[in-house]
Amino acid sequence: MITREQIPAVLDHPVYDAEGSKVGNAKNVFFDDATGQPEWVTVTTGLFGTSESFIPMHDARMVEDHLEVSVSKDRIKDAPHVDVDSGGHLDEDEEHRLYEHYGIDWDAAWQEANDPGRAGWASADPEPDRNTETAEAGRTGGDRRSGDDAALRDAGPSGEDAMTRSEEEMHVGVERQEAGRARLRKYVVVEEQQRTIPVRHEEVRVVREPITDADTGDALSGPEISEAEREVTLYAETPVVETRAEPVERVRLSTEEVTEEETVTGTVRKERIEADYGNDEEHRRD
Repeated sequence: MITREQIPAVLDHPVYDAEGSKVGNAKNVFFDDATGQPEWVTVTTGLFGTSESFIPMHDARMVEDHLEVSVSKDRIKDAPHVDVDSGGHLDEDEEHRLYEHYGIDWDAAWQEANDPGRAGWASADPEPDRNTETAEAGRTGGDRRSGDDAALRDAGPSGEDAMTRSEEEMHVGVERQEAGRARLRKYVVVEEQQRTIPVRHEEVRVVREPITDADTGDALSGPEISEAEREVTLYAETPVVETRAEPVERVRLSTEEVTEEETVTGTVRKERIEADYGNDEEHRRD
């Protein structure tokens, strides 16, 4: 069990669930009025830590720089909303709703808190002079403190003539989340192209040559008067289209981070201390 001395190491530190998943950061600690031991811890969740959820400190333990609790992250997210600005106090209805949500038996938890020999919710150092009526009132109401080690700083010696004034500070962080997707898609389109190339073809023409002494013999061979026929084959070139796939470029996706300035607005609480002099103006000092 987490002790009062460990509270400064709990606040503003990460909180992990039973499966080892981070839930958020510890913001406030609520104490049992009967035993004075830590009973609940609130965890800030959401994009900018705007939500707070109550988690039982039952079986919680500090591991290095973070707190491990015995419940799952999903159950923590579904916990009933309880106003943590109610003066550091949980009323009976609020606590009953939290007990019911986390499956904690109200009567058994009270008995464990008042029996130092039992485990679970039992106190390691119970207050010795509590009767049953006082302890029961402590479980269902009473004065609890929460937030920023308030339970420890207000526990000064009785009769002290000074008080501590505190202020909340706004801490703004960032959370990485998916903003969109980009993909490469390859598809085929058909387009027309034109090319101009030279083509050749044969044409026939009649060539007439006079008879010379050199070819007189060939001209006089054969019958003097006859019919004859000669044939030649004509050739022509025609365009032939052939396509081949050739690699032309490589295309890929790359990402780069761009930093922009964004203004975040939030509210913080500050304590103010005023002196009430009554009608005694004589002893007033500014």
